[in-house]
Amino acid sequence: MGSTSFLRRNACRATAVASAALWALAACARPAARAVQPAPAAQLRLKVVRTFPHDPGAFTQGLLFLEGKFYESTGLYGRSSLRRVDPDSGVVERGVDLPADLFGEGLARVGGRLVQLTWKNRRALVWNLATLRKEREISYQGEGWGLCFDGRHLIMSDGSETLALRDPESFAKVGEIVVRRAGQPLRNLNELECLEGIVYANVWQDSHIARIDARTGEVTGWIDASGLLRPDEAHAADVLNGIAYLPATGHLAVTGKLWPRIFEVEIVPAAPPPAK
Repeated sequence: MGSTSFLRRNACRATAVASAALWALAACARPAARAVQPAPAAQLRLKVVRTFPHDPGAFTQGLLFLEGKFYESTGLYGRSSLRRVDPDSGVVERGVDLPADLFGEGLARVGGRLVQLTWKNRRALVWNLATLRKEREISYQGEGWGLCFDGRHLIMSDGSETLALRDPESFAKVGEIVVRRAGQPLRNLNELECLEGIVYANVWQDSHIARIDARTGEVTGWIDASGLLRPDEAHAADVLNGIAYLPATGHLAVTGKLWPRIFEVEIVPAAPPPAK
């Protein structure tokens, strides 16, 4: 009995070793799993619904639509401002000029306040929404480009592919979103608009707006915003910049630096390429 048990035990061990070897060989023979590729971004364009007058001297850096008015942050040293604008007439109802050494940038609303970035000054200006009186300043590191508020975090761009998530009260950085288009970093992110889990971003020196999944950072829509201005208007204008959500229609308002008009637009599929 003793020798029989010994033989049985060794036979079982040999079988187990052989099975393990066969499993390992089979695993090596299987092709490696392919990395999941993100779905290509939808090709979209803007359909103009109507236009609003816009100050052609405004170097637009941030744009909001709140309670029937446009709020705008303008840039350039010695010309930067914060202003409330009547949409129908384009008249600046109330405006505040920034000190000449500040270059205004992105703008976002948090409750009853507006938060305005500056470009290289590393200072965020906090304004009372009703009076446009400055309440305080907050320091931050790096450059300030675009800004929007998603209801929980301020989302801030600095011209790179990374959007910083910031606490709306302290402005402390609490996270980040790395933006990619077809797996590649998308840089030069500028003015931002947050809307229900999506960040719309102007791309500096480009005629496209990126629709970004705020959870993953993936660009899900590539929106062609070219051709909005007439050739004579485009000659005197600078780049596309400025996105605001219009809640009454669900459309966006877009404009640019030194543009004479703001455009209410609907996002629609791009026309398919002509058949060969």
